[in-house]
Amino acid sequence: MKKKILLLCVSGCFTQTVWAANNINLSNFGAAQPAFKTFSEDMGSALSYKPITPPAPLGITGFDIGLEVTSTKMRNLDIATGSSMTNLVVPKLHVYKGLPLNFDIGAFYSSVPTTNIKFYGGELRYAILEGGVALPAVGIRGALTKLSGVNQLALSTKSLDVSVSKGFAIFTPYAGIGRVWVDSTPDAALGLTKETFQQGKVFVGGNLNFGLMNFALEYDKTGSAPSYSAKLGFRF
Repeated sequence: MKKKILLLCVSGCFTQTVWAANNINLSNFGAAQPAFKTFSEDMGSALSYKPITPPAPLGITGFDIGLEVTSTKMRNLDIATGSSMTNLVVPKLHVYKGLPLNFDIGAFYSSVPTTNIKFYGGELRYAILEGGVALPAVGIRGALTKLSGVNQLALSTKSLDVSVSKGFAIFTPYAGIGRVWVDSTPDAALGLTKETFQQGKVFVGGNLNFGLMNFALEYDKTGSAPSYSAKLGFRF
């Protein structure tokens, strides 16, 4: 019962009119390259990798499996969808697995209901410091994401970040900084041209572990777009 209540709370925090949104349609931009560039910047922010986990290594037998929701405030999303949307709300299934030598891998998949947005991604993370009673954990992560559901747009991101965390009983706060590289290529028939750029990234979050059950919240700002994420799942 408690798990159901937590899941409803996570969903309710981010429920918006996005579920009634139209598909992404780049024809709505006409030949307005500046508007497309702004949209690409925020789309890259929204679809770039969100860790929603502290950098402490899971260990060779460790897993972290969860359902996530991320809400990103975007410019020109209303033009792209032909609606009044300003926030893109993205659900994900996310899985992490611990490896030997302080390495972890992770992957996610997302399909946004009632839209043509589908995307996936993955990460490889290395804990420079494992962390402990006196020391924090420090990790470096490389990640990739790729949009697959919008026929008019090929968008992918690459990111590199470093983060630090310190556990206090069941609560582990963490924070990090990094860089995101975005390639946004529209269909050539639309009269728009490819945008390639990079954006700074900062994020802060907290992880609560109740035995097997796990709950995490994270704030991320990539470029000028803020994102808020929540994850409910199992970490062991």
